[in-house]
Amino acid sequence: MQHLSQLPNGVPTQLFIGGKWRDSSDNKVIEVIDPATSELLAKVSSASAGDADQAVEAAYNSQSDWEKVPPRERGEILRRAFELMTENSEEISRLMVLENGKAIADARSETAYAAEFFRWYSEEAVRLTGIVQHAPSGSNRIMVLRQAIGVAVLITPWNFPAAMATRKIGPALAAGCSIVLKPASDTPLTALYLAKLLTKAGVPEGVVNVIPSNRSSEVVPGMLHDPRVRKLSFTGSTEVGRSLLREASDCIINCSMELGGNAPFIVFDDADIDAAIEGAMVAKMRNGGEACTAANRFYVHEKIASEFTSRLAKQMAALKVGPGLEDGVQLGPLINAQAREKVGSLVGNAVNSGAKVELGAEEIKGKGFFYKATVLRDVPAGAQLLNEEIFGPVAPIVSFSSEDEVIELANATEFGLVSYLYTGNLKRGLRVAEALGSGMVGLNRGLVSDPAAPFGGVKQSGIGREGGHEGVLEYTESKYIATSW
Repeated sequence: MQHLSQLPNGVPTQLFIGGKWRDSSDNKVIEVIDPATSELLAKVSSASAGDADQAVEAAYNSQSDWEKVPPRERGEILRRAFELMTENSEEISRLMVLENGKAIADARSETAYAAEFFRWYSEEAVRLTGIVQHAPSGSNRIMVLRQAIGVAVLITPWNFPAAMATRKIGPALAAGCSIVLKPASDTPLTALYLAKLLTKAGVPEGVVNVIPSNRSSEVVPGMLHDPRVRKLSFTGSTEVGRSLLREASDCIINCSMELGGNAPFIVFDDADIDAAIEGAMVAKMRNGGEACTAANRFYVHEKIASEFTSRLAKQMAALKVGPGLEDGVQLGPLINAQAREKVGSLVGNAVNSGAKVELGAEEIKGKGFFYKATVLRDVPAGAQLLNEEIFGPVAPIVSFSSEDEVIELANATEFGLVSYLYTGNLKRGLRVAEALGSGMVGLNRGLVSDPAAPFGGVKQSGIGREGGHEGVLEYTESKYIATSW
């Protein structure tokens, strides 16, 4: 495949199946575009349905041997993968900037975060404990074992090319599962580079397979209708998640789904406004707003709404915009032209509905897919961007007057991934946190992601959890043995 000079040395552009690098069976390719320039970055092999079948076969053939590898050995391989990611962190970061567009500071943070999943699950590999207890009747013992679920298909999005991959690969390998990873076609290079590092770390042939493809409608259903596949872990939109759940139901495949979000960011009048602004910049502008955890709706108490709005706009106006590898850049381009068009459409709908522009609200002309940091105030309840993910650098602000009102507003969505709230009253903070309909809450914090914590949502934001001890349990089955002695 074509490999252009601006990529770091040694970045693979072929499929990785059964421990071998190879072109797709029909020689079709994905054109990977640099979002900062709109120019071709690389051509990567695009897997066919036949290639996916071979990847599943390779994973299946390696499954039995891999799950028998002692947990300590599996853990040591993951530990070496963590060390290799750390040693190659700058290459990985620069690679993500080129294919994803994010600012280099964001990319470095993601690389460090992504590597931590390998370190965390290197430790969890030896902690898959079962139980032994007396049956309540006293007639026998109850023994419960944790066993690897089997071949896992992992489907990852483009917005965090490293972290979304390691958050799935780490626990799958720790539990003893072999995998087939299909990364997003916008950002396949990071996943292929990770496969190279995992091989170097000692992962046996066939245990990790990576098949980029821009033919998902052909490739994914075939894998989900293959009885050798026993697990699906997907991160992406709720719409696609619904479709995959339907496909997976035919073979009753165990599914973990990390889907869309519509995160409220609540600021009460007793909050530390300095801390709330700082948290808002993290919750909204991390990765340029292209995150399922991004603050999507700002609810600010009417007593401080004007001050909060002007101060947030001032902070966002100060962000340096440009290609992610340039010095000091804090806001890079959106992933592609369609993403920019969607953001512009949502902003236009809000303004036409009565929202007032405090900052931005327009795309930046020229090369790349740039959009100005935007703050909207007095956003009406019917505005489209309050009801779906913006996935861009746009902060819509709505004022509220009471605790009950803001809880009702925050929960008035089909999504329930994460919520943020700022208050100086701990009693109120915990009370509201319990009342919010989301799987995660940032209480006086603008960042919730942590490899040691269970990440996931409720309602139509997903099923299951990633990260923490719960993350590795998602790749196991409980086997109950009734016995006496």
